[in-house]
This record gives sequence, structure tokens and C-alpha cells, in this order.
Amino acid sequence: MSEYGLDLLVFAAHPDDAEIGMGGTMIKAARSGQKVGLIDLTYAEMSSNGDVETRQQEAEAASEILGLTVRRNLGLPDRGLASSPEQLDKLVLSIRELRPRVVFAPYLIDRHPDHIQCGRMVEEAIFNAKLRRYLPESPAWTPEMFYYYFINDVHTPGFVVDISEVQTEKMAALRAYRSQFEPSSRESDWVATPLTQGYLENVEARDRLFGQPKKFRYAEGFIAKGPAVVERF
Repeated sequence: MSEYGLDLLVFAAHPDDAEIGMGGTMIKAARSGQKVGLIDLTYAEMSSNGDVETRQQEAEAASEILGLTVRRNLGLPDRGLASSPEQLDKLVLSIRELRPRVVFAPYLIDRHPDHIQCGRMVEEAIFNAKLRRYLPESPAWTPEMFYYYFINDVHTPGFVVDISEVQTEKMAALRAYRSQFEPSSRESDWVATPLTQGYLENVEARDRLFGQPKKFRYAEGFIAKGPAVVERF
């Protein structure tokens, strides 16, 4: 049996972040038999639309489509993420418990400060998780690779993953978050946000853009933290 617990472990600041940036990659990996985990740092309690209960129901529906092995929420404060020992240790212990081969986190340039902070915290947590004298009661763990995915912005990727065959399912997972992406004239407690102004169409357009250089219909882009290992070309 492999020493790894999960093949892929994805961190996100809020439910729906990871689906936006790499939903297709997660679906594709799960369909190939890989074990994929997703950890949301917060319940997104500061969201302009929807409440925590609704967001969790939406996340559960999206998880079914993604084919996740595990999904957890660390319950850290939305708009209060910080690289404090109290918060970082939750990430460290999650990494050590789930023993991922590869870890993903939001890229460090994004319009939302929580996305940036999530990426920074995961980077620190990966470093701390490998230190055997840090929280010595849990065994140290070092993932093989760490990658960044994009959420709101478009950046030049270091590499792309062809998601053409699962793009429909990716968009279905995103549409599970109706409170975030669907305009509503029925809800009394609802406001227009960038997410309700054709955001999903923008996600699909970006996936098309990332696919163009390699003639893929759709692709998702990533940037590696550190050099990637290639055995042969």
C-alpha cells in the first residue's frame, strides 16, 4: 500500500474557490482513480449572498460532482485569515494526517485578500509540516510538489491541464453554488456582486484561453512552487 493518503490535496479560502480554479483537474484526477481531498479554510460567512448553511449544502452538492474522497472545513474566520500558530497548525495537522502526494493553493496574486493569504498560509504550513520537531506528537510529512491555481485573475501559467472532457461537469459543480453565481430578484436579502455579473462565463472563457496554445478546447493553468521533476522527455 502506498505511503500516501491522498494523491491531491487542494486548499481554498472559501467554498467554490477551488472549483473555479481547478474543478476540472479535480474531476479528471478522481475519474482516473486518484484520491482527491479539498480543505476550505472558512465557511465564507462574510459572503454578500447566501448564508453558511446554504453554502455548506452547495459545497456538498459540488463535492459529489467533483468525486472527492474527502472535504473538510477548518472553520477559520472569513476575512480574518492570519499566519498565526493557532491557524497554521490546523493546516499543518491536516497535511500530516492526510499525507498528500501533491498540494495546491490559490496563487499569490488575486483581487481577494483571503485568496492571497490562503496561498501564503499553505506555503508556510507545508514547510512546517516537514519539521519533525514542530508539533512532534504528529509525524512529519513532506508532499512531493506544491502548485498554485488561479481564481479571479488571469496569469501566465507554467503549465496547463487539458479538461476538455470534463468541462461540462466542472461548470455543473460551479452552478451548484446558486447563491453565489445566480442573479436573484426573489431574495429580499440579495445584492449584485461581480460573481452574479456573468462570472461563470468569464471562468469558461479563461479555460478556453488557457487551452488555445495547445489546441485544447478547455484547460486550467498552474504555477509550480519550485522545480518540477521530469524523468525523461
